[in-house]
Amino acid sequence: MIKVRKNLKAITLGKKEIERHPVPVLGIDYRVRIAYKNIRIAELDVENTTIKISLPNKYKKEDSKKILDIAIDKMYEQIAKVEVENAMEKIRIMLDFAPEDYAIKKMKNTFGKCENQKITINPEIVKYPRKLIEYAVLHQYCHLKYKNHCRSFYEMIAKYEPNYEIYEEMYSKKEQVK
Repeated sequence: MIKVRKNLKAITLGKKEIERHPVPVLGIDYRVRIAYKNIRIAELDVENTTIKISLPNKYKKEDSKKILDIAIDKMYEQIAKVEVENAMEKIRIMLDFAPEDYAIKKMKNTFGKCENQKITINPEIVKYPRKLIEYAVLHQYCHLKYKNHCRSFYEMIAKYEPNYEIYEEMYSKKEQVK
């Protein structure tokens, strides 16, 4: 089981750098370090288990913890765009149908939802391994056919993911999603 640590710490290192760890991405814990530089646009670099985010100096005067939280949220959104798109395409090919629309949007207490033939996935899902992202997309695709968690819904999931119980357990632990 994957655990998301709730006690994330922000540490001020002088006025030039701040860092927080662990920050989970695709099931791996990373350190995130933010440095302020004389640049115009933000830069992101991954080195081993450290994500380095360089921000323009103009953000130095802002609340460091707030800037760090915003940077991490933006990073999750960007990763989610790629990972969810890949999962959507994989599941679309597997099932041979697709939703009318989908979105990536931060939500409380859920990885995803399906309403009015539109799937919405929480970008925070990228904290977990790709297999859970794919399961979340499959779960929502199945809701396009079955609105509730009836027996036919789970039969459809089991047809495409025989070990769905493993992912369902993680998926149902909504309290881990902030």
